[in-house]
Amino acid sequence: MRELLRVWKDRRGRQHEGMIVVAIIGILAAIAMPKFAELIRKSNEGATKGNLGAVRSALSIFYGDTRGVYPAHPALLTLEGRYLAELPKAKTPQYHPDSNAVVLGLGKSDLNDQGGWLFIADPADEDYGTMFVNCTHTDSKGVRWFAY
Repeated sequence: MRELLRVWKDRRGRQHEGMIVVAIIGILAAIAMPKFAELIRKSNEGATKGNLGAVRSALSIFYGDTRGVYPAHPALLTLEGRYLAELPKAKTPQYHPDSNAVVLGLGKSDLNDQGGWLFIADPADEDYGTMFVNCTHTDSKGVRWFAY
């Protein structure tokens, strides 16, 4: 009888250990998931900032090659892959789907918060030839996307 009681206590102890392990894993997952989601968001934000820098660099090179003329549309940067292989996507996590659509604007007032890019195509505007992120929301640091 004592032997049976000891075996029963051992099994019960193992069940409790298993439940404790499951509880610890659940707590760790509850803590890690929001952090993981935030890391993904920051990664996408970094990709957008990098893509914006690449497009602006390509615009500067185009401007130098054409002796002071910006392209009528940023898609011209991709012709024959000379400046860009393709127009990259703007990723504004939680606000708009990833998009490489371009709005041609006469100024920042043409920002329509649809995601993608805003290209200032008016030579009379002080931002002529500049690409912006077409989003009025803020990134994880509280900076509005179009401010970059």
